[in-house]
Amino acid sequence: MYDIGIIGGGTAGLTAAIYGQRAGKQTVVFEGANYGGQIVFSPNVENYPGIASISGAQYSMNLMEQAANLGAEMKREAVTEVKDMEEGFVIVTAEQEYPCRTVILATGVTHRHLGLDKEEKLTGAGVSYCATCDGMFFRGRNTAVIGGGNTALQDAEFLANYCNKVYLVHRRDEFRGDAKNVEVLKQKDNVEFVLNAVPKELLGENMVEGLIVTDKNTGEEKMLDVAGVFVAIGHLPKNEAFAELAILDEGGFIAAGEDCTTSRPGIFAAGDCRTKEVRQLTTAAADGAVAALAAVKYMR
Repeated sequence: MYDIGIIGGGTAGLTAAIYGQRAGKQTVVFEGANYGGQIVFSPNVENYPGIASISGAQYSMNLMEQAANLGAEMKREAVTEVKDMEEGFVIVTAEQEYPCRTVILATGVTHRHLGLDKEEKLTGAGVSYCATCDGMFFRGRNTAVIGGGNTALQDAEFLANYCNKVYLVHRRDEFRGDAKNVEVLKQKDNVEFVLNAVPKELLGENMVEGLIVTDKNTGEEKMLDVAGVFVAIGHLPKNEAFAELAILDEGGFIAAGEDCTTSRPGIFAAGDCRTKEVRQLTTAAADGAVAALAAVKYMR
């Protein structure tokens, strides 16, 4: 029986493995896709304290190797279910069942995509889902932000500090985000609202060279001369398989606070999959540490 079963091999999950191993507990990390999570696709990471610049792939590899060198076991298996047992839980994959005394859910999220042709191809080559991660690479250039919530508004404000021009594209004529955030953007000369508009086509073969949007009312098309397109239309948590295991909030995120404890004793949640305001590498790492130490305390 493992002490801590960790579902998800991103920053939160791997950090939890590091802290669990250092506390003398045997951990196992399950990852059905790529270790490191979404950050593995980022060409450069420049906002992690103590690391001036590193590729997302190298950062992820370093983190995985650190956990493995401490003794954490890595299972490249997708988890399909977590079942109760008399003393703990059973993590079920297509290959096997693994008994664990405690479980940390670090399943992460996926960004909602626009669904445009070339979107996947140009991700990391002008298309981004994180302005704070990639915005600095577009200093002095034109960019577009897609979305109407607070994330989109804050992304536009952040980019306006570095970019020559920021187009804020929203499908409605009013924003869902806070009015105060809208007012801040109205005061910026280099921010232009493109309302009642939806993205139609990404231009460019190897890098983003423009974005075509369509006016919903008139059908008129407009080409935005941009080098970067930042998509901020929400996240999709990957918690469906665990809906009966712990309470989820209205958005499908696991209801867990800063202590990372859930509604089920022995089950903890870490990283982007839990209810929280800020989703960054640093907050994921913090969650991993907190969840692992909470699991260790629970086992006492």
